[in-house]
Amino acid sequence: MMRCIHCMYIFFLLSAAGISCKKASDNPQPTPVIETFKLITATINSNEATPQNGLNVLPVIKVIFTAAMDRNTVVNGIVLSQSNGTAVALNASYQNNDSVLILQPVIALAFITKYILSVNSTLKSKKNTALSTPAVINFITQIDSSDKFPVIGDSALLDKVQKQTFKYFWDFGHPVSGMARERNTSGDLVTTGGTGFGIMAIVAAVNRKFISRAAGVTRVLKITDFLTNSCTQYHGAFAHWINGASGATIPFSTDDDGADLVETSYLMQGLLTAKQYFNTADITETDLRNKINILWNGVDWNWFRQGSQNVLYWHWSPNKAWIMNAQ
Repeated sequence: MMRCIHCMYIFFLLSAAGISCKKASDNPQPTPVIETFKLITATINSNEATPQNGLNVLPVIKVIFTAAMDRNTVVNGIVLSQSNGTAVALNASYQNNDSVLILQPVIALAFITKYILSVNSTLKSKKNTALSTPAVINFITQIDSSDKFPVIGDSALLDKVQKQTFKYFWDFGHPVSGMARERNTSGDLVTTGGTGFGIMAIVAAVNRKFISRAAGVTRVLKITDFLTNSCTQYHGAFAHWINGASGATIPFSTDDDGADLVETSYLMQGLLTAKQYFNTADITETDLRNKINILWNGVDWNWFRQGSQNVLYWHWSPNKAWIMNAQ
């Protein structure tokens, strides 16, 4: 009897061991969860960070991720730069256990400038997971609407504009011919029509007492003497561009290497205005009026009708004739 009880005890232990082993094999270890590290959203000044124009120069940029960032990777992982590649220093703060980043420039950005915010895959989470959703966001800053100069009244502003306009023609007039340069950097290249504008400006300057009457007459006389004695004329008309030192024609284009009647008209309008304004019996002013009359009457306007047509033709070239054919 005792032997049977002993056998039953052994059988019970073996059975229990078998059940225990079977339960262990029915419960495998859980698969580790792989972290997702993505950009959820980005805003600039609380607006969705799509391309924006006219942003203030100290914008607040907010970037939200699915996981906490490794702060050591933020400097290279999120970069704000100008379109020329110049990086912008940023202040950074963190929220929501480092899954939210708030950025703001250390100093104000430049006005009317394009900036690029790059969020790249070098940014990593605290678990060393690389960002899987790189992003590039563009925006342009606003204009600087602050006053740059002392505020003046309308009348004073018009005075300033008129005086500065005159100064271009006066200060940058060619030293030999007195004619107006096409640009302040044009060297010897002067422009016929621009000279007409310059003569008008000289008349206004004399009338406003920006310069003396004698100085104005002297400058216009320099111009008329140069036009009469040095410049190539085409049936009395002048070229668009002229060498202000020699008087030679400078071609405006391949086919425009002779008379320009429009530019000549601008010149004559300026000269006729000067003739009417400098109207005293002074010998110098009389001499000026006589020279203007010769130039004005020297233009064969009818010849530019190209055979007595009821139109004027803009260009004529001694080498290309009426090839441009612009009425």
